[in-house]
Amino acid sequence: MFLQIQNYCDHLALQFDTIPDKRKALLEEIAIYITNKRQKNKTVNLVYICTHNSRRSHFGQIWSNIASKFYQIEGVISYSGGTEATAFNINAINALKRIGFIITQVATEKNPVYHVLFSETEKPIECFSKVYDDAINPQKEFAAIMTCNEAEENCPFLAGAELRIGTAYDDPKAFDNTALQDKIYDESCSQIALETLYLFSKVKNNTKNNL
Repeated sequence: MFLQIQNYCDHLALQFDTIPDKRKALLEEIAIYITNKRQKNKTVNLVYICTHNSRRSHFGQIWSNIASKFYQIEGVISYSGGTEATAFNINAINALKRIGFIITQVATEKNPVYHVLFSETEKPIECFSKVYDDAINPQKEFAAIMTCNEAEENCPFLAGAELRIGTAYDDPKAFDNTALQDKIYDESCSQIALETLYLFSKVKNNTKNNL
């Protein structure tokens, strides 16, 4: 893992006590799901879902990948999707770049594919906007993590989901093209990173306790 990203995670891992108890309870449900799947030696599929699959759900997908590596939790694969496809938002991309990710656009269409590199040895994370049931995403035996209220309301049923849980975050899009734009995107990225690291820390603790 790149040192800048490692240091960012180390810093956030000291701030778990800032997460409200209600949020922790939601995150711990996901941690229990992951723990139970891993105890059965099954692959864990996590699908982060928001309306446009452009900001918060990509943050979720990326930080889930990072947190599983940070806490050395194997067998977790993270995806993202939306109720409609748009594009991975440039402001979200720039927030990740400021943390130390190297992000390369590998296709030039209206909805480009990006490679998100976080390590000199690991494969990059592939990101592009897609609907939640796109063929690239798992169709069964997955946990659906709803990162916005609108997606939660517009997806009354998700076929194949073993767990569905709402962890809605405020939409940084509200601050696009304002003086606060970068600050709000950085805060959104940091909140999702913090909470995702917390839930994987609980997976790590659960695994230790069950040895």
